[in-house]
Amino acid sequence: MSIQNTVEQVKKHEGFRQHPYYCTAEKLTIGYGRNLDDAGISKQEAETLLLNDLNLRKAGIKRNINTCYCNGARFAVLLNMAYNLGLEGLFAFKKTLSYIENGEFEHAAIEMLESRWAKQLPKRAKELSLQMKTGEWQS
Repeated sequence: MSIQNTVEQVKKHEGFRQHPYYCTAEKLTIGYGRNLDDAGISKQEAETLLLNDLNLRKAGIKRNINTCYCNGARFAVLLNMAYNLGLEGLFAFKKTLSYIENGEFEHAAIEMLESRWAKQLPKRAKELSLQMKTGEWQS
């Protein structure tokens, strides 16, 4: 027996929904009938979603921000912020991004800490601003 035949049949019967919805049993559901209330998602599925989301944001950063002066640790700061804030949220850090595009990482780090985002997420902001300033991964 091939499970692929069943996969195709279930897909046909369930239909695909990109966004969560409530099924006829009033359970929060997504995709091809995945019952999130009862099944949730596994850690592996969550990591797959995270990797997909990071890759999308990485492409958006590369298209819109000149990161030629960024090493891996500094680029990762942008990626982390884009994941947290969305690309549009990251793009709103105009002064910070201007400093980054000019290789002025100390100024960029200061700008990061003077944001509303830093007040809302002080631990994350401090760690990422230090990583931006030094170009070294923080642990």
